[in-house]
Amino acid sequence: MKSVRRVENVHIFLWLLKDSCWVMDFQILGVFMILPTILVAFFITWRTRKIITELFHNIAVCCWVCANSVWMIGEFFYDDTTRPYATVFFVSGVLVMAYYYLFLNSRRVNQNEEQDVELVSLPESKVYEKV
Repeated sequence: MKSVRRVENVHIFLWLLKDSCWVMDFQILGVFMILPTILVAFFITWRTRKIITELFHNIAVCCWVCANSVWMIGEFFYDDTTRPYATVFFVSGVLVMAYYYLFLNSRRVNQNEEQDVELVSLPESKVYEKV
């Protein structure tokens, strides 16, 4: 998991660089930064796919980066007419997170509560002191 954290830190740097180019109107560098930013986001999602929490959050991040990229390209080259397409990606990310928190996370919380009840109902064990 440490190696994934390092890649996540690189991803944050790439994302900040891409968005900084966007805000400073560096069109060529901004568009160039889309590919590595998206590739690293999908790489992180793939690497964390076995951990359900990480998977869903990283899918949402991929949607967000794609939405930002579409929006940025629209502002740079298409008189900001791509915003509705970007909205599709944003809404997709929100739906992924809504599904996770409404259905998957609540199930995990309920399972944890059941486990807590089981632990509480266990008989007390005797503790032996070393002499």
